[in-house]
Amino acid sequence: MKLEEFDFDLPESLIAQTPLSDRSGSRLLALDKADGSIEDRYFTDITDYLEAGDTLVLNDTRVLPARLYGVKAETGAKIEMLMLKPIENGYEVLIKPAKRVKPGTVIVFGEGLLKAVCTDVFDEGIRHVELIHDGVLETVLDALGEMPLPPYIKETLDDKERYQTVYAKNSGSAAAPTAGLHFTEALLEEIEAKGINIATITLHVGLGTFRPVSTDDIEDHKMHSEFYIMNEETADLLNKTRDSGKRIISVGTTSTRTLETIIRDHGVFTAASGFTDIFIYPGFDYRAIDVLITNFHLPKSSLMMLVSAFSGRDVIMDAYRHAVEAEYRFFSFGDAMIIHEGDR
Repeated sequence: MKLEEFDFDLPESLIAQTPLSDRSGSRLLALDKADGSIEDRYFTDITDYLEAGDTLVLNDTRVLPARLYGVKAETGAKIEMLMLKPIENGYEVLIKPAKRVKPGTVIVFGEGLLKAVCTDVFDEGIRHVELIHDGVLETVLDALGEMPLPPYIKETLDDKERYQTVYAKNSGSAAAPTAGLHFTEALLEEIEAKGINIATITLHVGLGTFRPVSTDDIEDHKMHSEFYIMNEETADLLNKTRDSGKRIISVGTTSTRTLETIIRDHGVFTAASGFTDIFIYPGFDYRAIDVLITNFHLPKSSLMMLVSAFSGRDVIMDAYRHAVEAEYRFFSFGDAMIIHEGDR
């Protein structure tokens, strides 16, 4: 398939710049993938599409304030560094401008509170670095770092917690699993009261999720790997849900990639951890999930391809055209979509 098949026209005015004051006050486009029918709702109506015995799967990753601004120790040249994921003896990072950072380059942050020494160089601005600091790294990042908002968001985020889900727990993400930003504690309690199970997995969002697709033939795109964890309690609950004939509802593309990776690798849900570079695009055989809750994604992105694989490309492109005409808010701080099948 060609990259241009996942393009669509989006007015810049529809790109949400700030979160709503009420997390669950966003709009919800409900798409029935069986017939392409659409309902325009609000996110608080999400319970209308969930049934007792279903299991809702949340990604409980917590975003690190992972964007740092520093200088080269030798020259004082300004450097931007985005923390991507831990590696053996260091961290994988994204550097701008990358040409200034070669093996042995020392970058200084916060007058020496943190130093990064480049140990290896890769394409597309990726570097491996050794981090030098006193105390706990998360504490250092809290003091020095900024939330890694996507480049299409130009507004300043006043409250860092608005780029975290209310259930964020395990630190290590370079971006928020944005489909989960719509849930409030009250809404989750309402969901549980209806008899719907809530399970958590962890996938630390990195370059694999938000890296643009640049190849004309999408099959040539290479996903970067991201770390995931599923514990035994979640695996058992998901297997029981499947055995009872109930549905697994994935909140976000990151939860989806984790669930589909585990089913692909093990055949059943099982406690597992590791790195996934799964790339989901039309033709993919979904085996883990039944319903998908997600935001509206960038044109030509791997996330557009993932949702197109779930609903069918023509169905999703029609839904996106409707969303533009109805002036839904797009991307990280935007509105949501639930993709389901048939009457519930």
